[in-house]
Amino acid sequence: MDLVLRYHYVNLPMIEPFVYSEETEVSRNGFIFVLKDDGITAYSECVTNDNPFYLYEYNTTAINVIKDYLAKSIADVPEPKEFLERIDHVKGHEMAKGAIEMLLWDYKAKKEKLPLYKILDGGTKGFAETGLSVGLDSTDKMVKKVERAVDRHYKRIKVKISKGRELDILSAVRDKFSDIKLTADANSNYRISDIELLKKIDKFNLTYLEQPLNSDDLIDHSKLRKEIYTPICLDESIVSPDKMRKAIEIKSLDVVNIKPGRVGGFHNSLRIAKMAKENDIHVWVGGMEETSVGKNYNVALASSKLIDYPGDTGPTSELFSRDIATNPLTMNDGIVTPSEEIGIGVKIDEEFLNEVTIFSGSIKLK
Repeated sequence: MDLVLRYHYVNLPMIEPFVYSEETEVSRNGFIFVLKDDGITAYSECVTNDNPFYLYEYNTTAINVIKDYLAKSIADVPEPKEFLERIDHVKGHEMAKGAIEMLLWDYKAKKEKLPLYKILDGGTKGFAETGLSVGLDSTDKMVKKVERAVDRHYKRIKVKISKGRELDILSAVRDKFSDIKLTADANSNYRISDIELLKKIDKFNLTYLEQPLNSDDLIDHSKLRKEIYTPICLDESIVSPDKMRKAIEIKSLDVVNIKPGRVGGFHNSLRIAKMAKENDIHVWVGGMEETSVGKNYNVALASSKLIDYPGDTGPTSELFSRDIATNPLTMNDGIVTPSEEIGIGVKIDEEFLNEVTIFSGSIKLK
């Protein structure tokens, strides 16, 4: 069978809008990739969106880079690490790279006839502790969503905050839930000039404050870390193992959020997690409102012994009334277990995938 790489650009409506400081998401708009070769069908999801609000990459840049520069490097289906070495001359575009690199991980696991989580370095716990992220809304509605999350036994609750609303949101949540593991995500909404305002967050006893300053910054986060008691978690700032090395060197963080699609895939994710462990930095696995394709990758990584904090690995049923998989992962008492099927374990609902596909195509590899 000839090697075939196909893509589906999907529009999957969310149950309710998800709001953070930069935008409001009402659907998951992104690319699902399908690689078929030698009787194996592998899947991956690119975590880009339709706009460059999270980072500079977005769907248009991703598909162009993949078509023009990355796809030809997998014509012989190399090992994931070898693929990254081949495309090292392509600067940036870690999300595009991650989509193809993870595709090779699914292929590799299926060729070895093992679940993905069992072939990752670092050993496995066999489960992932799960937290919930609460998007911006009226303060009353956010508190009610936190209450529902607590009732469902999520292991950590994260609330989105924005400049000017942080004290109101955090006060309301802490007044009702004094002892839950609570974090706040600023999505780069503050600047170092806001340091006096950020100091006021210390009184809420957060497990960490996530990405308060610029997405590409390390230096100001290092300065801020010296001035506040709340641990600093970096997300957008860590796009590669090299950025992680620099962040560690100048003491910019206490916690790191690893999103495999943001850092170029699983090989880099595992490198970053090992660096964190060696430097007493806590690690958790984030998400980008993915379908079951991306979610299963995240849960496989989050089940690693290298990961010690609950992540955004809840079931896709929190996001979508219907997913593109017939076997989406489920949660029990705040725990999600990775699929025992080979590879990422996703069984695609082909009929529904075609229904939510806006356009599709094939990419020439040879």
